[in-house]
Amino acid sequence: MISKICALLTLICLAATVCLAANKPITDDAIVDQVRIKLSADAEVKGGALQAESKQGVVTLTGTVETARQKDKATRLAKKVKGVKQVINNIEIKKHG
Repeated sequence: MISKICALLTLICLAATVCLAANKPITDDAIVDQVRIKLSADAEVKGGALQAESKQGVVTLTGTVETARQKDKATRLAKKVKGVKQVINNIEIKKHG
């Protein structure tokens, strides 16, 4: 009986922790970290040459890519990050020749 009560109390505490964490605002640093992870993990974008900054959830992307498709995909990836309100894409496309 005591073990059931302890288990129930543990579940209640875990549920409360999850609810409190869900309401916690996301910081700009956390947003930047997640955007960088998404960009660098994407095989098409290859985010190593891209930078991301965030101010109050507005993410600014800078750097260079080789194609317009990579530039557009970087915007789409950044928009998927929780806490991002807007993406300003200042990425430049490399000129060939």
